[in-house]
Amino acid sequence: MAMLKKEIIEAAISGFEAQKQHIDAQLTELRAMLSSASAGSARTSQPTDGKQRGMSAAGRKAIAEAQRKRWATVKGKSVAPKVAKKPKRELSAAGRAAIVAALKKRWAAKKTASAGETERTKKATRKATQSSH
Repeated sequence: MAMLKKEIIEAAISGFEAQKQHIDAQLTELRAMLSSASAGSARTSQPTDGKQRGMSAAGRKAIAEAQRKRWATVKGKSVAPKVAKKPKRELSAAGRAAIVAALKKRWAAKKTASAGETERTKKATRKATQSSH
């Protein structure tokens, strides 16, 4: 790294100090604007009657829909109205009975198939143990 000369460093310091003074002046102006703006409107965040106001779900929904329309016009898109969600489908008693019957049939078939497997394996192990004696 090359050594900087004393003159270059002093010039950099004076330049930064000038920038600092400029920023301080801007900060002072902004703070003055902020204090005068807040003095003009001395509103509190709570209502004057002490009761907290709320908004219904329908009101929030209406406001949200209006905002979506505004954004659509800004973005140049057409807003499609929200499609209502389909109600959840319910299983009828007959449909449930058919599923249960099919499952019972499937498990019975599996049980008989596995029983046949165990018979074959038992026979194979008996043969193996008899032939070894």
